[in-house]
Amino acid sequence: MSGDSAGGGTGRRRLGGAPTPAPVPSAERAEAGPSRLAGPGSGRPAPTLRRGSPARAGLLPGPLERLVSDAERFLEPSPAHPWYAGAVLLAGRGGTVALHRPIGRAVRYSAYDESTGTGVEFPADRQIATAEDTVFDLASVSKLFTSVLAVQQLERGALALEERVASYLPDFGGAGKQDMTVRQLLTHTSGFAAWIPLYREANREAMLRRLRDEAPASPPGSVYRYSDLNLISLQLVLERITGRALDVLLREEITAPLGMHRTRFNPPASWKPRIAATEDCRQPWSGLDRGLVWGEVHDENAFGLGGVAGHAGIFSCAWDLAILGRTLLSGGAYGRARILRPESVELMFTDFNTDFPGDAHGLGFELYQHWYMGAMATPRTAGHTGFTGTSLVLDPTTDSFLVVLGNSVHPVRGWRSGSAPRVAAADHLARAVPVTPDTGLTAWFSGMTAGATATLTLPALRIATGQGRLRCSLWWDTEPSDELVLEAREDGGGGGWRPVPFTTTPSGQEAATPRPAGSVSGWSGRVWHRLHADLTDRRGGPVRLRWRYAAGGPYVGRGAYVNSLRVEDGGRTVFDDSRPGDADRVESDGWSVSAD
Repeated sequence: MSGDSAGGGTGRRRLGGAPTPAPVPSAERAEAGPSRLAGPGSGRPAPTLRRGSPARAGLLPGPLERLVSDAERFLEPSPAHPWYAGAVLLAGRGGTVALHRPIGRAVRYSAYDESTGTGVEFPADRQIATAEDTVFDLASVSKLFTSVLAVQQLERGALALEERVASYLPDFGGAGKQDMTVRQLLTHTSGFAAWIPLYREANREAMLRRLRDEAPASPPGSVYRYSDLNLISLQLVLERITGRALDVLLREEITAPLGMHRTRFNPPASWKPRIAATEDCRQPWSGLDRGLVWGEVHDENAFGLGGVAGHAGIFSCAWDLAILGRTLLSGGAYGRARILRPESVELMFTDFNTDFPGDAHGLGFELYQHWYMGAMATPRTAGHTGFTGTSLVLDPTTDSFLVVLGNSVHPVRGWRSGSAPRVAAADHLARAVPVTPDTGLTAWFSGMTAGATATLTLPALRIATGQGRLRCSLWWDTEPSDELVLEAREDGGGGGWRPVPFTTTPSGQEAATPRPAGSVSGWSGRVWHRLHADLTDRRGGPVRLRWRYAAGGPYVGRGAYVNSLRVEDGGRTVFDDSRPGDADRVESDGWSVSAD
């Protein structure tokens, strides 16, 4: 089964009948900082959020400024319609919120005119600008809260990951669901269909009866298929084992302890002026004819369930979501409040879906998804999106967090396409995290341009002794399909560029990894690697060496850095980029000198 072994051979312990991950590797823990061990029981409180400068957060200001300017572009046609009418952007690192910016309008349109394909705007004096505390319908980001509540019950022994759902809900086990497990609900491997229109049933009891009678579309455990039915089912389990409704659990177990005062199901009417409007919900694009939905849950099934559902229905603001993110990045604690143990958070950030490459999933959290996490994506980066235009991304490796709350179905869902604003924001926050050169003050940086190829070429060099070698330091984090290649070509000989095999050794370690294809890609742990390339077969005529970084897909990683480039020929140094004369002869196409 997909959750029986951890990705990368990570060791496991047991929690509530569930396999749990070993501690974070030291390289990643060093990036995350000591906050992971803070909180109740440690003798000091965990970090709480405060506003501060980029410098205080350990972030570069330029990329954060570009994060905002890029986000504002999506208020205009992109390409045919605005992606959202308004948004609230929040980004930070550690306990510091370095960016909290509202843009656009929370309420702009009163309706959607299907005949003309245009939005009908409210009069100017009835439109409402977004504010820092604007509340949004989180849609599927709600699933994270349900998942946290479930993991709390794992800690308390009331729930076990590998237990059958039918053991908690005896009437759930029919129609081929008898072997469906709690873990499969949390990782979307239950086999359920992606969605069914429960809201068409006459009442809540009829909706739940249809869910109980629903047969899996695939055998449980055989496929990954994202489905709202998983978290609705988990809601029923939680309500059965605790004796409390989901909205009560949310308040008592998460929002009250953490002081998240703007987060709840079914916000009261008094909140409406501070809530972003969603969609003009009418058939055929919506399942229900409700007109402009504003202050009530957008999702049809959540609406049918009375606004309280495991998959959707929670309303929140950017600051409150950042509190949740800070809590999880701090191992389950915020100030002197603790809602989870550190090992439980590790469980949520561990991939249980290794049998389904590309669909990495912890408990509730999606992992390593460049399509909305952009360059923040690492094997441990956790997050979720919501259909209404919301997202939360947490990177434990850099202790950074990003909230993008937009009303992207306002006035109608058909205007929104793709996830470009989320990707752009994540790329800029990732770039804002400095990469310190391993030696000296600067390093060569490949850039982060999707679809581009960048080359860094050394001058022609003559290897005379047959003992040539290239040494340098290398740092890379690329989208898995992209690559960084070391190549060589005889200068003036008319031949093409060919890969040069090399080895890499992570900083602080001794074991070298052979790279026979002369390339690296994917995730390298955010540490510098020592590189060695044998150039003995380049003896004789002049040879040129270059790094080629190819980011061919629609998404990018954090890019690549090269430092301390040095070519030796026996006991003689023929090139050293720390010498100004040699550095001046390097040809850069797309690479730049970075002083992060």
